[in-house]
Amino acid sequence: MSSPRRYLVRMTAFVIIVAIVAALLAPGVSSAFMSNPALNGVILAATLFGIVFCFRAVLNLEPDIRWIEAHLAQRAHGGRMAAVQPRLLAPVARVIAEQQGELNLSPLAMRSLLDAIGARLSESREISRYLIGLLIFLGLLGTFWGLLETVRSASGVIAGLNMESADPSAAFATLKHGLEAPLQGMGTAFSASLFGLAGSLSLGFLELQAGQAQNRFYNELEDWLSASTRLSGGPQGSGLQVEAGEPVFPAYIESVVAQTAENLDALRRLTVQAEEDRRGQGGALGAVATQLAAIDDHLQGQQALMARLAEGEQATATVLTRLATALESDRFGMDEPTRQHIRSLDTTMRRMIEEMSTGRIQLSGEIRGEIKLLARTIAALAEGPEAR
Repeated sequence: MSSPRRYLVRMTAFVIIVAIVAALLAPGVSSAFMSNPALNGVILAATLFGIVFCFRAVLNLEPDIRWIEAHLAQRAHGGRMAAVQPRLLAPVARVIAEQQGELNLSPLAMRSLLDAIGARLSESREISRYLIGLLIFLGLLGTFWGLLETVRSASGVIAGLNMESADPSAAFATLKHGLEAPLQGMGTAFSASLFGLAGSLSLGFLELQAGQAQNRFYNELEDWLSASTRLSGGPQGSGLQVEAGEPVFPAYIESVVAQTAENLDALRRLTVQAEEDRRGQGGALGAVATQLAAIDDHLQGQQALMARLAEGEQATATVLTRLATALESDRFGMDEPTRQHIRSLDTTMRRMIEEMSTGRIQLSGEIRGEIKLLARTIAALAEGPEAR
């Protein structure tokens, strides 16, 4: 941050030049001042107050500049912040205190801070502007006041002239005495106008220098804050920073970039979620594959068991057929109760064979249903990533 000393040097040099000119013109200035000491004294007092106020407006920038330099030194060397808080930069100091010594702003926050500081700077110059207008007003007021007094006095002098007097010297003396009041009014008018315009001119130059100093301070402050401003409203640490000295982007570009950052963040979250879902689906597919392998082993065992049962049934049927044939031919010489018992045993065995065949068909249907359910589950898991 640059120091406003050069503006103070210009202002001081200007005041010294004005004082030298006033000293050189002291006789005429003093006589003009005595035309109406009250009004001219008010004008000079307002001028002196404005000069002091303009110097004060520039000097008030020094503590804030020192505070910024102390903050930059603290960030560079790790020192302690100054205990004295700045007056103009109080909002910035508050933000830095809330962020624990760091300054990381969004464009909206930076604009709000700059608006607040700009309002404070403009407020500090309002009094000097008012004093310039006041000096012009007092000069015009003295001018019209003196002119009114001149007109009134001149009309009184004209009305009091006695042209029939026999003594011309007495009439001339009366006229001379009567013209003192109009001349006094003219002196009031011109002296008030002189002091008012001179004072407003002096304050105008000083206010111009003070405004330039404040504008330079404001521009450097804006550059400093821009270096700590995030380009978008995305997450902290995104790396999107506005470098010092670059132009501020328009609002629509900032909103587009902010929306793009939000969309990228949402896409990142969706990608992470899709990856987690894919891993979960991979685990589910692995479990399904394990279940299918177990079902396949079970089916193979059931098929082997069914084959053995079928072979047993066929052998039993053959034996029973032979036994029935032998019974019918009385080959073994059995009595009738034994034959009936064997026939009952044959009927029971046939019923068991039919029940086993029915159970096998039912078991095969249940296994097919389980396989269809697993196939639908696998199809649903496969369609899940495509839907996303």
